[in-house]
Amino acid sequence: MSVISRLLGRTGDAAIVIEPMRKRDVPAIMAIEQVSYPKPWTVGVFQSEIEMSRRGERHYVVARRDQKLVGYAGAMFVVGDAHVTNIAASPDARRSGVATRLLAELAWEAIRRDCQALTLEVRSSNVGAQALYRRFGFAPVGVRQKYYENTEDAIVMWCHDIAEPPYRERLAELCPEAVR
Repeated sequence: MSVISRLLGRTGDAAIVIEPMRKRDVPAIMAIEQVSYPKPWTVGVFQSEIEMSRRGERHYVVARRDQKLVGYAGAMFVVGDAHVTNIAASPDARRSGVATRLLAELAWEAIRRDCQALTLEVRSSNVGAQALYRRFGFAPVGVRQKYYENTEDAIVMWCHDIAEPPYRERLAELCPEAVR
């Protein structure tokens, strides 16, 4: 991929395909998880989250490009709100639109489930993720001190009124391929 294509968010690769997360995806997910987080989730946590997805309590998806798993994301649902639990892309797929597509899919699912808001925590040092979330309309509302590994603060971000037409339009502009 050229530097210009990467800067413009164009990959030239095959389209991103979004599918429900399945247990057979966990080994590929763990490879991404290990390089993405200082304290990664365990296989057991992912399997539990997949089971809760099957019961409708969570929503977890994977992104594939050329049939290779290149990212994953999840959300939990609590009384009218959706909480983004995680989003990660493989190192070779970062800055290529994978996280944008995954977040758009989670937002559309939250809308489908009649949620009014999205929320998440993000590392204070992860300015790239914070920029992505701001593009989606998230705004910082607070800080959880030493939230990550009891050392790094988390910025709490919220995005309200997601069921309203202006937000749906924003989603469609950010990620037309995810429009529902």
